Amino acid sequence: MAPILKLFIFLDALHPLVTATPFLKVDCGRAALSAAADAYIAAQTAGSITPLQSLFAPNWTYTENNKVIPHTAGVLHKALKIEHRRTNFDTVACATYTELVAPSGPYVIGTQIRHSADGSKVTSIDSVASTTGSWLFNATKTLEYIVKEKWDKIPDGKFDTREKIQAAGDAYLDMWSDAHAHEKVPWGTPCVRLEGSVYTGKGAADDSCQPGIPSNHSQAPNTHRRYVIDQELGSVSIFCVWEHMMNAADSHEFKLENGKLRFVHTMTTCGDKVCKL
Repeated sequence: MAPILKLFIFLDALHPLVTATPFLKVDCGRAALSAAADAYIAAQTAGSITPLQSLFAPNWTYTENNKVIPHTAGVLHKALKIEHRRTNFDTVACATYTELVAPSGPYVIGTQIRHSADGSKVTSIDSVASTTGSWLFNATKTLEYIVKEKWDKIPDGKFDTREKIQAAGDAYLDMWSDAHAHEKVPWGTPCVRLEGSVYTGKGAADDSCQPGIPSNHSQAPNTHRRYVIDQELGSVSIFCVWEHMMNAADSHEFKLENGKLRFVHTMTTCGDKVCKL
């Protein structure tokens, strides 16, 4: 069986779980998720899984750029000087999303970590690791833009529902294959998009995330989506297969404020090939 077919079979099996899990009524505890995220950063800094070793479930899996591989073959075993990290917490799905930037690597990495129901064990690490040759990649520029942004928590009592947050991200990703999807995106003003290292923001009150949205809506869909939703931050991390760009591994992260889109961060990598449309 071809490796790419094996990958899609694996992701098809995983897909119902990660799309359904966000709406289960489970709370696995923020402290355990935070400890694991910190251990992950320590492991990536050291280029060794030792800081994570005690947290792994017996059959944990490592996925990098949409491929299940031995962790020893992945970026996790490269020591990186991390100059930015932010972690979002999904205490319902027992998962986290961590964004990190290591310009000297050079790498910009998004990682979803999934846990057992009580949060005590890591069951999977799933990373989109962008580097030289990835779509619009320049880690130094990415860091320059990211540190200027304020990803504030949503005030208590003003959280959007998990369904609404996920629907905003899904509508955005559907624009490539659905001519009406853009009408469902809760566009906000100001809104800025960081696509690789290209930034739509100018620091103006009318900054928009709409420049560059697709006009060709008959492209391949963005499939095999995996979600991490943080209601306190108003964010959703979505990993997918970006089929219309060489079946690339893709990370899109969306933050809503007052129910409207405020920030979009993307990473897209084509493995050992240079990404091209």
